[in-house]
Amino acid sequence: MQKLNTDPRIAGMFSGDRAWSLVAVAVLWALYAFVFYEVKDYLGDQQVVWTLAVFGGLVLLFNTAAIIAMVAHLSEAREEIYGLDLHYIDLAKKKSYS
Repeated sequence: MQKLNTDPRIAGMFSGDRAWSLVAVAVLWALYAFVFYEVKDYLGDQQVVWTLAVFGGLVLLFNTAAIIAMVAHLSEAREEIYGLDLHYIDLAKKKSYS
């Protein structure tokens, strides 16, 4: 639930973190696909190829689920998380100006 007096910088920080998280997941999937494509010809046995595909898919599934859960947590607690960051950023700016 959002508060009425939210800092617009919080929304910006959250949207940036969400976007970079999705980019990281997309890059992870692309890297796994590329590595699997390049390695599968050297594996020989078809069972090894399937085993690598299944366990690589499980790693991708769990990593993707973890990133989605992290973004959901950031969404729920964005006032606390980003508010604290902004507090210290503002303090650092005040110290650098004085």
